[in-house]
Amino acid sequence: MLDSLFNPKSVAVIGASTKELSIGNRVLKNLVDFGFKGDIYPVNPKADEVRGIKAYKSILDVPADSIDVVHMVIPAKFVPQAFEDCGQKGVKNVIINSGGFSEIGPAGEAIEKAFLEVARRYGMRVLGPNCQGIINSDPQCRAYCNFTFTMPEPGFISIVALSGGVAEVIHQGFAAMGVGTRIYASNGNACDITIPEILRYLGDDEKTRVVVTYVEGLRDPQGFMQAITEVAAKKPVLAMKAGRTREGAQAAASHTGGLAKEDLATDLIFKKAGVLSFTDEGQLIRAAAAFATQPMPAGNRVGIITNTGGPAVIATDVLVAAGLEIPPLSEKTAAFLKERLYPEASVHNPADVLATGTAAHYRACLDAMMADDNFDAVLVNFVTPFFVDTDSIAREIVAVNQLRRKPIVCNLMTDTRQWTETVRILKEGQVPCFALPSDAARALAALADYRRLRSRKIGESRRFDDVDRAAAAEILAAAREAGRTVLAANEVYGILEAYRLPLPAWEMADDAAAAATAADKIGYPVVVKADAERIVHKSDMGAVALNLTDAAAVRRAAEQMGRRLGAADLRFFVQQYLPGGREVILGAKAESDLGHLIMFGMGGVYVEVLKDVVFNLTPVTPTEAREMIAAIKLAPLLAGVRGEKGVDRAVLAELIQRLSQLVGDLPQIRELDLNPTLAFENGAYVVDARISL
Repeated sequence: MLDSLFNPKSVAVIGASTKELSIGNRVLKNLVDFGFKGDIYPVNPKADEVRGIKAYKSILDVPADSIDVVHMVIPAKFVPQAFEDCGQKGVKNVIINSGGFSEIGPAGEAIEKAFLEVARRYGMRVLGPNCQGIINSDPQCRAYCNFTFTMPEPGFISIVALSGGVAEVIHQGFAAMGVGTRIYASNGNACDITIPEILRYLGDDEKTRVVVTYVEGLRDPQGFMQAITEVAAKKPVLAMKAGRTREGAQAAASHTGGLAKEDLATDLIFKKAGVLSFTDEGQLIRAAAAFATQPMPAGNRVGIITNTGGPAVIATDVLVAAGLEIPPLSEKTAAFLKERLYPEASVHNPADVLATGTAAHYRACLDAMMADDNFDAVLVNFVTPFFVDTDSIAREIVAVNQLRRKPIVCNLMTDTRQWTETVRILKEGQVPCFALPSDAARALAALADYRRLRSRKIGESRRFDDVDRAAAAEILAAAREAGRTVLAANEVYGILEAYRLPLPAWEMADDAAAAATAADKIGYPVVVKADAERIVHKSDMGAVALNLTDAAAVRRAAEQMGRRLGAADLRFFVQQYLPGGREVILGAKAESDLGHLIMFGMGGVYVEVLKDVVFNLTPVTPTEAREMIAAIKLAPLLAGVRGEKGVDRAVLAELIQRLSQLVGDLPQIRELDLNPTLAFENGAYVVDARISL
């Protein structure tokens, strides 16, 4: 339970400093300036007072039976003994602001291990080390246990992030917009209290309406996924991940002690958990501002009210590009507005009340769109002319907003230094306001995206009972016993057969003569492939011969491969040749603590040149399999274009699900490629495959 950390009644600072430009001084200043409601105890063996507050030589001298939170701003080497003193004093939580621990290597790791042993012995919890701390803006608490500078107004958005730098950027972004926040937590090295634990706390916090999180890598992906899934089921979670490029991943790794990596898994966790993911911190901040005060839209149809034409056009373009609709007014709404607006007003969607539009005109449009079933949300473009009573317009927008019938976002175009009362009315009325029409539109689009994400029913994964798991496991065990990590072709195809993946007829042969015999058995035409542990990309190495129509051609091809490749373990894989078909690729890659990533996309040259593939985490449900097929850029080719017949997408969806079950049953598989798999109008066949352990 983290309540004593986030709602402390007493805070001590070990390392409280009389030096203005120091963390030990700043933490005290922030507690005082923010109006902390509890007791504050500076600890400094050389000072009688710090910032006018009585100081104590030791935490043991503090006149309190126990202390909820202790800040440690002291060199790392003194921390283990300070923990011993805190344990004897009955301290509940320690925030370590200083560094010099596991992030610097073995010496720091040893110190971290030492103080953690003490903390566990006394039942103390640790935030950090090398962290900022927490903030709680609740008027009953006002805890600024942090050395940063953003003094938030009370609000409904809570922030949790590993990186204090990014967390503070996001926090400052809300402050710049005039948007309040509730709880802020940045836990640095996270040696004890974890992001998943904080997420669960925020999920249970009734005053947190939306959670914003930023991650740079996951120590415990499975635990993170479980926690964020639980929280996302209760309230909106908006997330952003660092390290989306190889260079970005390296930069993140150097900052967080090697946690981040270039991967897709975190994005897939977000999607599977029902978390809305962002690639731009500005968009995340603006979206969160809308989520904090607005209900979820029932659909993606938007009504626009404006008193100026151009911004409404910009907003319309952004909304449509994001997949939202701008439907026409119903006949009833149009008739209603024609009676109430100026004759010159545009009674359409967007509804333009003109620059001279009054509060009554805005209210008529708002009431009409709230009542019109054609609309699920409303965007208001509101410029503040000097010749209109803008305060009264703001009051009407607020009055409708407080009914919470449909979400409202406002593009407020004004000089905030002059129209201060108008701004105040909208802010206190919890109307999310954005200076640019495109920002307002994207915030509204995020609400619609979240609705789609949360209403998406992915269903349960299918279990195929016609598979032979034992036979496949036996093949893997034999390879392991032989010390091999790359499976031979016959082993690969044996596993695929065990899981009933569709294959052309095939045989293995030890030499050219045996290959010809195998081809006679299969029937012509055939394909011959050289098979050896070092042969990975067969086509690149001249290890494939296609469309061989007789035994002589088979022998000749095998003999030429033998001379060219010269591998001691060379064998030949002979396979029925299937002309035509659309080449696709299926694959799997083990992901630490998360099972496997499953891949689907266009195969052959497409995968090399276009990289037109999508991923999902196991287990993959029937719905997710169909979504994967539809998500690639060249999906129309699979459906059929310009008179061409489409491929059997139902069979491809089943292949994805069987592959998901295969790697779920056999977690020792590291990587698996089914490339190409040939998809036909009826059916599909895996024609080349490789598996590594």
